[in-house]
Amino acid sequence: MASFNRNEFLLNLKILAKDPLAVLGAAIALIFIGTAFAVLIVGPGIAPYNYTTINLNLAFLPPSIQHPMGTDNLGRDILSRVIVAAPIDGEIALFIVGGSILIGTIMGSVAGYLGGRTDEVLMRITDLFMAFPSLVLAVAVAVALGPGIDHVIEANLTAWWPVYTRLARAGAATLKESQFVESARVSGLSQLSIIRRHIIPNNISPILVYATLDVGNAILYSSVLSYLGLGAQPPQAEWGRMVFDGQVYLSQFWWISIMPGLVIFFVALGFNLLGDAMRDTLDPRYRK
Repeated sequence: MASFNRNEFLLNLKILAKDPLAVLGAAIALIFIGTAFAVLIVGPGIAPYNYTTINLNLAFLPPSIQHPMGTDNLGRDILSRVIVAAPIDGEIALFIVGGSILIGTIMGSVAGYLGGRTDEVLMRITDLFMAFPSLVLAVAVAVALGPGIDHVIEANLTAWWPVYTRLARAGAATLKESQFVESARVSGLSQLSIIRRHIIPNNISPILVYATLDVGNAILYSSVLSYLGLGAQPPQAEWGRMVFDGQVYLSQFWWISIMPGLVIFFVALGFNLLGDAMRDTLDPRYRK
């Protein structure tokens, strides 16, 4: 099993630090993660206003110093609702991507290392799920399960794991010819032990890089399902639902939909910039 290379890790950080887009992406990602953790630790009170308080006298206020993102049709502060919704969207993305990594890495590593009939069966199952456009499949499953955050996670997870299985399978097929894997076979380790101790740990790095890119996509997909009314339900705040609730006022009070929509865009952009930079950093041609 390959050991952790501290010098290699520090070199990667230096390369990323010299890329302004990587720094921007990392800053956006850290702000999102920091906000989500702050709400989880401190609670909704960290927001400037109570995100559920209805005050029709404050309805439809445009962005200002008091309300940087304006207020909605019920007089609720949009910035406060965006902040409180951060852990929900973060939780959805975490479970979608994390669950896909778990399922895909195990299935792909087993298929790539064992090969033969096992590989054939697991890859045909994977191809069956990949035959459907991921968003269409996620929407279909979410409609069948009904509204709810848990159902959004399950629906997206159904469409998400096959890509990780393909990635893990390709890596495992290459690793099984490696010298350290051959040495493990000669030493008498079982196939299960080799997969657990050598294939999966050495297969995880490119998968994690891809996962960084995928967090933004997971947030976008979950926001689409919430926009369709399949995610969080009122009075719970969620970015996609906030965009949906404000669309009927878009022509006059644009900020009700546009502000949470911009938050979704920038968070997804941040993770994509960071993931792109990490992928390039691990590319030998880029490093040279």
